[in-house]
Amino acid sequence: MFHLVFYQPCIPTNTGNAIRLAAVTGVRLHLVEPLGFELTDTKLRRSGLDYHDLADLTVHPDLASVLDAVSPAARIYAFTTHGTTGYTAVSYRPGDVLLFGPEPHGLPDSVKRHPAVTELVRIPMLPARRSLNLANSAAIAVYEAWRQQGFGQAAAQEGIA
Repeated sequence: MFHLVFYQPCIPTNTGNAIRLAAVTGVRLHLVEPLGFELTDTKLRRSGLDYHDLADLTVHPDLASVLDAVSPAARIYAFTTHGTTGYTAVSYRPGDVLLFGPEPHGLPDSVKRHPAVTELVRIPMLPARRSLNLANSAAIAVYEAWRQQGFGQAAAQEGIA
């Protein structure tokens, strides 16, 4: 499937929602430290409901560790308001990495300019709006990537393929 990476997330409820997203879509969720909360945080547990055991979640000490955990051929799409490519213009492939920055300020320039980053991708918004919620942005991206793959086995099981 795909890899969803939250780089230094700060808000536990967004990460809890990403855990639920990973559980229901099959994406692998990677969190890059430092985290702005503890994994035992009540808000994280509440927003993730009882999906924590169903999600494939790994916490990494740094971005290099994430890059070591994914295929060397993985394409890395960094989602940012500074992106020039629309998220629907990307032809996603299984194994791609969908990278998102922390809630208050997004990905730092050093990550956006990292040599492993394939492309900076943008989710459109109305003008003069600062950003979209992190969990919502991740859901938009994951479902577009998954849609392009025909929703795989889940669609067949649900009879919607």
